[in-house]
Amino acid sequence: MAMINLADRRIVVTGGAGFLGRQVVNQLCAAGAQRDKITVPRSRDCDLRQLEACQTLVQDQDIIVHLAAHVGGIGLNQEKPGELFYDNLMMGAQLIHAAHSAGVQKFVCVGTVCAYPKFTPVPFKEDDLWNGYPEETNAPYGVAKKALLVQLQAYRQQYGFDGIYLLPVNLYGPEDNFDPRSSHVIPALIRKVHEAQQRGDRQFPVWGDGSPTREFLYSTDAAQGIVLATQSYSDPEPVNLGSGAEISIRDLVVLIADLMEFEADIVWQTDKPNGQPRRCLDTHRATAAFGFEAQVDFRTGLRQTIDWYRQHAV
Repeated sequence: MAMINLADRRIVVTGGAGFLGRQVVNQLCAAGAQRDKITVPRSRDCDLRQLEACQTLVQDQDIIVHLAAHVGGIGLNQEKPGELFYDNLMMGAQLIHAAHSAGVQKFVCVGTVCAYPKFTPVPFKEDDLWNGYPEETNAPYGVAKKALLVQLQAYRQQYGFDGIYLLPVNLYGPEDNFDPRSSHVIPALIRKVHEAQQRGDRQFPVWGDGSPTREFLYSTDAAQGIVLATQSYSDPEPVNLGSGAEISIRDLVVLIADLMEFEADIVWQTDKPNGQPRRCLDTHRATAAFGFEAQVDFRTGLRQTIDWYRQHAV
């Protein structure tokens, strides 16, 4: 397909005021979009779980980039699985339906690596997405988001609706969510180390046994991938967005402690859940389809994230 010219397009970015969303808005503008034609709905004014709110939002719009999600780490997934399933399914399903009904030109749905089966050959390939059930602690969230892929493919088949589905790996970067009740592993660890330093702790407890592996993608890289796909990807198959670098939680904790100059004994709380055993994506499809490759070195990105948090920590 020809690359979409963003210059005169009216674009909605749900979740556009969030950690990733702000970067996506900036990169849309860098790619030619006009900021005054980008709409960023706020949840307090626009409840995407209500069909009427979705219908109002998509009216006269050309492109929808759906980033909004009710999401968090293992703790939140264990505490609120019903909310996470319902909120994410309803937001996405109704927004897709409203966009199709309103004649929106393009729908970009950002899914989650949590959609992959618990046991999947590493690195994860998009074709393996349906070969098993997701890891139990985040399955309700993962299944709800994966259902949106089915909806987009069905709407493409029946209505010719141009909806694409992207699967970013765990994100990190400045302005991330550092709330201990809902943050993911990198911001959670940075905050825990910072607070332990402030108290002068000599022991540092961490959930699990440190054996699981994760892959992380810097927020500006993720935003670039989303914008490239928005402009020039138009196929039904889902596409991974990742960095290709896999690290164990044990090594991650040691690296963050090292970068933050924190010396303490790490205590692994093996009675706590590990989450998915390994998580790393095959990113060949993204490179072949729209030229995406991550640019930010992991150590550099971590250092920038730590610096931002230290400047903004209360």
